[in-house]
Amino acid sequence: MTGQTIDYMNEYCAHTHTCGQLRLPDAGTEVVLTGWVWHNRDHGGLIFVDLRDRAGYTQCVFDPDCVSMDDFAKAEHLGREWVVKVRGTVRARMEEAVNPNMATGEVEVLASAIAVLNPSATPPFSIEDGIETDEATRMKWRYLDIRRPEMMESLRLRHTVAQAMRSALNARGFLEVETPILTKSTPEGARDYIVPSRPNPGKFYALPQSPQLLKQMLMVAGVERYYQIARCFRDEDLRADRQPEFTQVDIEMSFVGQDEVMALMEDAMAEVFAAAGASHTFPLPRMEYAESMERFGNDHPDTRFGMELVTLTDIVRDCGFKVFSAVAQSGGAVKAVNARGAGDWSRGDIEKLADIAAENGAKGMAWIAFTSDGQEKSPIVKFFSDEEYRALKEAVDAQPGDLVLFAADTPEVANAVLSALRLHMADALGVERAGHALLWVVNFPMFKYDEAEKRYAAEHHPFTRMPDGDIDKIEEAPLECGSYSYDLVMDGYEIGGGTIRIHEAELQRRVLKRIGLGDDEVNEKFGYLIEALSLGAPPHGGIALGLDRLVMLLAQKDSIRDVIAFPKTSSGSCPMTGAPDTVSARQLKEVNLGLR
Repeated sequence: MTGQTIDYMNEYCAHTHTCGQLRLPDAGTEVVLTGWVWHNRDHGGLIFVDLRDRAGYTQCVFDPDCVSMDDFAKAEHLGREWVVKVRGTVRARMEEAVNPNMATGEVEVLASAIAVLNPSATPPFSIEDGIETDEATRMKWRYLDIRRPEMMESLRLRHTVAQAMRSALNARGFLEVETPILTKSTPEGARDYIVPSRPNPGKFYALPQSPQLLKQMLMVAGVERYYQIARCFRDEDLRADRQPEFTQVDIEMSFVGQDEVMALMEDAMAEVFAAAGASHTFPLPRMEYAESMERFGNDHPDTRFGMELVTLTDIVRDCGFKVFSAVAQSGGAVKAVNARGAGDWSRGDIEKLADIAAENGAKGMAWIAFTSDGQEKSPIVKFFSDEEYRALKEAVDAQPGDLVLFAADTPEVANAVLSALRLHMADALGVERAGHALLWVVNFPMFKYDEAEKRYAAEHHPFTRMPDGDIDKIEEAPLECGSYSYDLVMDGYEIGGGTIRIHEAELQRRVLKRIGLGDDEVNEKFGYLIEALSLGAPPHGGIALGLDRLVMLLAQKDSIRDVIAFPKTSSGSCPMTGAPDTVSARQLKEVNLGLR
């Protein structure tokens, strides 16, 4: 009985070609197609059905002289998204009917039979590209959204990128090794998702924010070259390029330096770009972290357009505008960005930009508008001497039609404010950002000072190796410590971050203590790492590449949700399944938990 069922289903659903496969040389071939009804049209007694599957679509023609009356009636009454099987013969379209916009546009299938495999209710939205349906609706019926060609193409691109990356690493001697999803909670900069352990009351697993320590264990184990397309989890506020669960290409190598990791990554990325049909020149340029912050205000610059930040601190140090001079004299920074083309904006529109400045820590925002008719409007111009004003205009290369926006604060705040304004103004002015721009940002500082926590923190992560000459500065001058660190930046997004790791047990302990952990806490949270490093750990380093962001940029999408099959909303929920959801009292009792 089982065998009969299998044979029946094979015959029932079998097809000879996909809906995106047929071309002019196939004319005269008898074919069987299966798929979804995309469009159904009655043209003067002939029924035209566009049949779609994941490979594309083919036009099928139902002529009452070529099919039974029963099958013709079925074709007449097909609804959108009905699942059907069509048998027929491929024929060339008449010259005036050729559709150059579709891959199968030179042919059509003259149907001889049709079977309805499953009807469909009316879909909640049109299965088309470029629909204006709100994202929440699309995510509720995500399985329908994925049927749309552009969504299917995004998943196909994601597959291509992942396989190209695997192929590149396999060819270079890497082993793909899986690491646990249920692991130990360690501080990595975001909240962990925690999972109660039923056999161990009061104890919890954490879902990994990254496999960082585990891949270091693999280096100690002698694996030497490891990679994994790893699922990672962070309980943090979401945005367009962030999800609570995400995928990274995790890579680690033994006996390497920074240049070797970067060179290997460039080779792999060249293969990925080629597979994805994108072009870029390798090797990639490198930019020092300090230069990136100075010129662009962030460590992931979009270098496809100008509008770079300009430092004015020395020019305004003694000016009459006390907001600027006080900051300059107290060790802060006064910087500006020139938004070319916004000089004729109304004062009201300009002052709305202060909201963006405030969101990034500014206490206010000064500006000067150089209108296209030669006027210079601003409430602050009167505070500058003629010499100071000439120097300021020269520094920002002010021209008619420009709008110069200022920030005066600590260097960190000034950079953050102008970085945000630079990107906002580029969007508002429609500044062209064609193609892709990749570069390395290198040599991050080892430590930063966290004002909120009143302690030092790691700029990258606390497992990062520093130059030998900086080791003696850990306790007395931590902000002077450099590090072996490198971020891969693409189109203004960090798509990969890596470092050479600390491989000495005592140095790792010193760094962990410098960021505020006591001996007991070091032993409790990282004792197994310290012990492993004391048992013959080789020098090692690696990188983690954000697969979701990379595919988003290659697909030219605005959100990683458009390249993930089943993403979460900005609130971390899934409209399709209803997750997260409540659990029963029994389930809570089994893991020794209760709700307040």
